[in-house]
Amino acid sequence: MEEIADKMSKRWGMGTMVIPAPMEVDEIMKSVPKGKVITISEIRAMLARKHKASIGCPITTGIFAWIAANAAEEQSQQGKKDMTPYWRTLKTGGVINEKYPGGAEAKKKLLESKGHRVIQKGNRCIVVNYEESLARI
Repeated sequence: MEEIADKMSKRWGMGTMVIPAPMEVDEIMKSVPKGKVITISEIRAMLARKHKASIGCPITTGIFAWIAANAAEEQSQQGKKDMTPYWRTLKTGGVINEKYPGGAEAKKKLLESKGHRVIQKGNRCIVVNYEESLARI
């Protein structure tokens, strides 16, 4: 746990910030049930509560989620079935993460096949009413 530095405090406020372990981020992503979604902001808040910190580090949480997504895609390509369902992890505001394997269009198709409605806003794909499908972990 680290104190929030002067530069970061302008955006994130004062207090402490937890820098999560990659496996912690992956475990949360794996725990999202079928039909549900989670946002990176929700993951960061869960990590902060777990470690009794003010916030979860936005940079490392995002990086570790990206790593988990790419590792899961590699597992899928090797024929493994029990992998992290990374397509259920959205950016803040319900935006599909275009940096995950396959880009936004592939995630859009997966989410729509599970009953989520996705719309295009500019160059972003957004899950409509994603708040109603947030996982309560």
